[in-house]
Amino acid sequence: MKRAVVIGATGQIGRPVVGALVRDGWEVTAASRGGGRDGAWPDEVRAVRLDREDDTALAAVAGDGCDLVVDIVAHGARHARQLTSLAGRVGSAVVISSVSVYEDDKGRGFDTQAEPGGFPEYPVPIPETQRTVAPGESTYSTKKVALEQELLAAGDRLPTTVLRAGAVYGPHCRMPRELYFVKRNLDGRGRRVLAYGGGSRFHPVSVHTLAELIRLAAARPGSRVLNACDDEAPTVAEIAAAIDAVMGVETETVLADGPPPAPSVGDTPWSVAAPVVCDMSAARRELGDRPVARYAETLPETVEWIERRLAGRDWREAYPEMFGAYGDLFDYAAEDAWLGTK
Repeated sequence: MKRAVVIGATGQIGRPVVGALVRDGWEVTAASRGGGRDGAWPDEVRAVRLDREDDTALAAVAGDGCDLVVDIVAHGARHARQLTSLAGRVGSAVVISSVSVYEDDKGRGFDTQAEPGGFPEYPVPIPETQRTVAPGESTYSTKKVALEQELLAAGDRLPTTVLRAGAVYGPHCRMPRELYFVKRNLDGRGRRVLAYGGGSRFHPVSVHTLAELIRLAAARPGSRVLNACDDEAPTVAEIAAAIDAVMGVETETVLADGPPPAPSVGDTPWSVAAPVVCDMSAARRELGDRPVARYAETLPETVEWIERRLAGRDWREAYPEMFGAYGDLFDYAAEDAWLGTK
């Protein structure tokens, strides 16, 4: 039986990845910091504790004769070198990167988006050949590029598929973007404002899409980098409507042209000044066609999971990371003041 190790197995992406590999006939070791397991995994899944920074522990978990390592949490050149040190003992790897690595033709990327005029204007859709930011250790994006370059340079020793994930959604997310609309609905907000005419597109990817791409890449090892997103990129207005439909509510949408008209008004975790939409043709060509699930079809489990987490709890306690990043988006006083002028 083929043997796989999944690093970061109890995270949002890792849980369905373990399940997908098991269903495909892999013997899976699920490695995580806590060593826990998901209730949906079959008993034959081996769950182990792993400190991702411990080179010796990582080598011990991989052992000898491991066919596949899936690394969901790697970032930076050091983690890449950890993986490439296993060459000869590991057949191939699949590693998660991010679409945030891309840079537009004016040198703008995710790291410059908060600057005046700093939001990147990418081609639509973005191919994998689009330039990236320079590798480094200063930001999440530069670390991901360093990770990618080290892994691809060692492709003759350890064939690695690098998957550049979009805006990930699914249960068990610490910062679910969908919380924005779910919480508004639970708070009884009957009107919402959407900047950029509600047309912003920030390409999402379901955890199930990622799990399927990883399963296919494991069956077809190679040294390559591929975009990893759903096959559709809905607008923020379409996302809001889909969440309303799942929750059975109706909301009036007020569209604002251009950027947010006031601080925290009309902004959302998907609101971007220019589209971020990835080309998925290379993934289909390299990995083959797969069943396509649309955003609205995979959304209900995410909404239901968020609602369960919020039940009887303050949202800041349930999602502290989300509060730190997006807490000002729930400033309803600012929104009400702006709507009062309309």
